Amino acid sequence: MNGDGNGWAAGPGTKVWGRFGAAGLMLLAGREDPHVLMQHRALWTNNGGTWALPGGARDSHESTQEAALREAVEECSLEPSLIEVLHESVTAGPYPADPEQPELAGDWTYTTVIARTTTGEPLKTFPNEESVELRWVPLSELTQLPLMPAFAASLPALVQVIGRLPL
Repeated sequence: MNGDGNGWAAGPGTKVWGRFGAAGLMLLAGREDPHVLMQHRALWTNNGGTWALPGGARDSHESTQEAALREAVEECSLEPSLIEVLHESVTAGPYPADPEQPELAGDWTYTTVIARTTTGEPLKTFPNEESVELRWVPLSELTQLPLMPAFAASLPALVQVIGRLPL
């Protein structure tokens, strides 16, 4: 069912977005200190006002790669034929169901899908209402932004993975 992933799930002492988990696209352009497509999240969104990867709730019928690509296309107006998936990593979860909140789904995970532009260059983007701004930022400068806490926590491991990928 299209869009059936929208809703809350059980997280570590809090609710997390995406009934079937969530996924984001870490899109890279360039080889030396690649640029990463970052989203300045609209204030009304979960963790609004912070910078993170384009992404969101995974629908029940989607793989994590399908969800990450769909969300990035929706939020950034990207051309999917110009994106090559390289790797994926579960960067949060799984979080089991919370017996105190049985209405929330359990076993939630967030998967970061790492990809590159097939052109080697940053792609044109057009933000939707979920973004204040979209920006291509050098990987080495990401920590200078006010990052979404979960993304900030996963960034060191993601940087290590990127160092091993063929860009």
